Amino acid sequence: MARQRYHDGLALRQALPGQFLPFLVAAMAFLAALALAGGLAAHGLSQRWTHGAGAVTTVQVPNPDDPASVDGAPPATSRIAAVQAIVSATPAVTAAHRLSADELRALLAPWIEQTGDPTLPLPAVIEVRTMIGQSLPADLPARLQASAPGVMVEHDSVWSDRLAALAGSLQACALLAVLVVMTVAAGVVMAATRAGLQTRRQAIALIHSLGATDSYISGRFATRVGLLALGGGLGGSVLALPMLVALSWLAAPFSAMGDAPQPATMDWHDPQTWAAMLPHALLWMLLALPPVVSLTGWITTQLTVRAWLRRLP
Repeated sequence: MARQRYHDGLALRQALPGQFLPFLVAAMAFLAALALAGGLAAHGLSQRWTHGAGAVTTVQVPNPDDPASVDGAPPATSRIAAVQAIVSATPAVTAAHRLSADELRALLAPWIEQTGDPTLPLPAVIEVRTMIGQSLPADLPARLQASAPGVMVEHDSVWSDRLAALAGSLQACALLAVLVVMTVAAGVVMAATRAGLQTRRQAIALIHSLGATDSYISGRFATRVGLLALGGGLGGSVLALPMLVALSWLAAPFSAMGDAPQPATMDWHDPQTWAAMLPHALLWMLLALPPVVSLTGWITTQLTVRAWLRRLP
């Protein structure tokens, strides 16, 4: 008993119990982890769309085997050959792939099956991919029309821009949610610290009058609260981990991980599977969350105790 009193001369274990504060901090860390994960997911989906489907331009060429309308071109030049030559010569184009008949019919299978006529004449379709950050020249549709009238050029830039704006809004909301959670957590720590100071008011005032410095008293309180907040942050991160892994597994086909084949079921008993399913940014975020929560609690307690001590007579 004497050793315990010497180790905790301010009786901080009575002033700041180790049950209430860690539970609240764990709840705040859990909410912060979910908010950050949502922001990262929105960013990943936006990047995948912008550099994936959103970066593809579709060129449709009706009657692809008819002769092209190009001055000076050989009569045997088809419309699709002329269009492919123009598209391939465009500087911003990195790849121009003409869909095969099987690919085109697989793409249109729901509509073709509904019509019941698999012999419908289909246009040739070319998927054009451009360099990141570049777009096709503005005069490209006119040049294609001159060679093959009726060519349609469709780009999903409108939808990719809208999705990017939506992802930016979701990230801003996630950041705002994290700020609100951290503010509430700081308020909880401040209230708990002030309650602890009132509980040990006489003892603290006596020690302070005998020469104990503000740094010593605030340091003892901040260390206690920092350790409790660290435990709560670890608990919140651990509680959020299974949910984030499950959500990452469900969202894998829509994220950058979707290019790789995903298992039909997940082995929840294999820790390596958990680590493989979580994005690296999210994993680092979960590891950094407890120290950040602990540092926030430590700083909040330091400021609260020092402000309280200044009002002592």
